[in-house]
Amino acid sequence: MNDEQVPDEVELALRKRLAELQQEHADLDASIDALGRLPIPDQLMIARLKRKKLTLRDEIVKIEARILPDIIA
Repeated sequence: MNDEQVPDEVELALRKRLAELQQEHADLDASIDALGRLPIPDQLMIARLKRKKLTLRDEIVKIEARILPDIIA
């Protein structure tokens, strides 16, 4: 429920951070996929990367909520 508009300079910074997080999320996804394709996958490393990916996803959702206004249906 964002009743206030985000100032332009803050929104630009948020959008930049969002793009960085999305790229890091995609990179982690590629790393997880590559590790999973190894003959003997490192399950501990895969689990750590998945946790990091979930943390990034949470940050992405928070930033998107700040940037995008709530739409009342």
